Parts: sequence; C-alpha cells; structure tokens
Amino acid sequence: MAKFICNFISYSLRRTVDITVIVPTPTIPEISRAAQAGAPCAHTPRAPYPVLYLLHGMGNNHATWNGYSNIELYAEERQIAVVCPSGENKGYIPNGPDDFFQFIAEELPDFVCGMFPISRRPEDTFLAGLSMGGYGALKCALSAPKRYAGCAAFSAAIEIEPLIASASGRMARELQAILGPERKIPPEADPYALLNRRKGAQLPRFFVTCGEQDALYQENVRFVKALEERGADVRFEHWEGDHRWEVWDKSVEMALEEFFPAGKK
Repeated sequence: MAKFICNFISYSLRRTVDITVIVPTPTIPEISRAAQAGAPCAHTPRAPYPVLYLLHGMGNNHATWNGYSNIELYAEERQIAVVCPSGENKGYIPNGPDDFFQFIAEELPDFVCGMFPISRRPEDTFLAGLSMGGYGALKCALSAPKRYAGCAAFSAAIEIEPLIASASGRMARELQAILGPERKIPPEADPYALLNRRKGAQLPRFFVTCGEQDALYQENVRFVKALEERGADVRFEHWEGDHRWEVWDKSVEMALEEFFPAGKK
C-alpha cells in the first residue's frame, strides 16, 4: 500500500485541511511472483479503486485510524482505497463558516477522485466512522443515499438531544460551538428526521456495531430498529466491549468483510 498525507486548500472550508489517503500498490510477494513468471509490474491500476471514506471520532484526526487500527492491512487485502479526513471536533455538520458536511460529502470526493485512481461511482463508494464519525457517516448516507453503496457506523453517537440536555462545563461549550448559542439540532442534522424522509429502497446498506458495555449501546439498538422499520438493509453486530479501539478495529474489518466479501486476497 501507498500512504499519502495530503494538505490542501479546501474551497468549502476556505482553509488548508489534512487527509490521509491509502491506495493499493504491488506487494513484495506480488513482485516476486511477477519476476518468476517474467511478467511486468505496474503502478497504473486496471480500473479506479473502490473507496472507503473513514471518519474519526471526537479528539482525533486524519492519522488516528492508521495509528490505532489495522486499516491499511485490511484495505490491502481487499485492494481498496481508504480516505481519512480531519473533521476536527465539528460534528460533521455545518458550523458557522465550517461546513464539514459539504466538505465530506462533496469536496473530499472531488479532490481524491481527481488526484488519485479512486472511483467516483456510487456502487464503489462506502462510508464509515466511529463515535462522532459514526454519526457523521450516518448523516452523510441518509442525506445523500444515492452517493453511497454502504454505510458503517461503529459506536455511533446518534441521539444528540439527550447529550445536549445533560452536557455541562467543557462539553456544553463544545456543543455550543458546534450548534450555536441555542444548542438546537436542525432537522438536516438529526439522523431520525433524515431517516423518516426515506424508504428502504432509497437507502444504502448499513452495517452497525457497538460494544455492549458502551454508554451508546442502547441508542444504537434503537436506531437499528428504526432502520429496520423503514425497510433498510441493515446488519447489527454487538459483543462485549466498551468505547474502545479493540471494538473499532474489529468493527472496521467486519465492515469490509460485509461490503467486500469476495475481495480479500
């Protein structure tokens, strides 16, 4: 795999942003086999790669998924690209001049598909995230379902209103910075409101995981039920665990097995 750390000027955020992009390259075993067969190796793919846009949680950045999980290995096994943007602590929603939803849903694919051999086709495009990023992945998929073939949410923070009501101190200030002085969730940022606008046939596939000891477990159970009631194609996996990287590393591997069942080399 090749890993690129990119810094570029975002036209939607009007400042520079950081992303990590992983794309397949020939491995040493592949190079050795090609040499034994007298066949050439090349860095030009036969077709653009399918892609997973992978969103981080609060307090993390574009490098965190690579640092705490085996995503590079999992991507290499399935010959897919992975794009990890920095979403800061902005909740992947419009926030004053910072519209991270537009950045993730529109500008980021525009940039990476223009710069790398990455497919623009909806059937090749998948989205996933953990915690705050799980919320962001659900919001993007429910807002623009025709852009994605699948969406995975790991320990997603879905029910924002109770969080707002109970927040105090620094958390309250962070939520006010994201949502404004009134700390209200607009309908276009509420996963339930977005889901209620759709029918199952209009939705991508969903893969949801959560540790059973996670404080967010019950709200994930409730949202999976809501997806099922709307006729969505959803798979829910849960096991013993908390809000931890052991859960999320296992989750992203399972999600790739779900979305790319025949792709593992």
